[in-house]
Amino acid sequence: MLPRSTITRRTFSTTGPAFVKVGDRIPPIDLVEGSPGNKVNLAKELQGKGLIIGVPAAFSPSCSATHIPGYISNPSLKSAGKVFVVSINDAFVMKAWGESLDPSHKSGIRFLGDPDGKLTEALDLTFESGSLFGNNRSKRYALVVEDGKVKEAHIEPDNTGVDGEDSPCALLAIRPKEGANHFTASAADKVLK
Repeated sequence: MLPRSTITRRTFSTTGPAFVKVGDRIPPIDLVEGSPGNKVNLAKELQGKGLIIGVPAAFSPSCSATHIPGYISNPSLKSAGKVFVVSINDAFVMKAWGESLDPSHKSGIRFLGDPDGKLTEALDLTFESGSLFGNNRSKRYALVVEDGKVKEAHIEPDNTGVDGEDSPCALLAIRPKEGANHFTASAADKVLK
């Protein structure tokens, strides 16, 4: 028999997920941009119109091939206000990824690291992905923000938007020349109207 202190109790809950929702304030948590010392607080940055795009990983195939390029090339991007891409990555990775996707910085999108996942956890948008990425990561999402509050929340129902036969990865493998964006909730054409 194990001593009481090593026994873990599992509980059952009937409540659903408490993901960020319309009306929620953006938490005042520092992220990093370009280097670990350059702090960015989205609660302060997003006092007008804005958009936060969350992705599971910088440089992942679907994020790099279709998801973020769909925003960069969308003609409605400028009317979205300040736009940020956030991932549980460090500042250097996010800087390099941003430069690889938008070398001229024409889009105005800023790429921010959430290295310890605090913002992602506060929004309740993490998912267990240790076997795939080595640690918990962010669900794929887009939050339309106005005056520091969530106006619209677009969250992929399967966390990443890349599962199943209708996933971007599967569709791109079948039809690589089309390059269409097949995310169900967080695609630029669904968010930027």
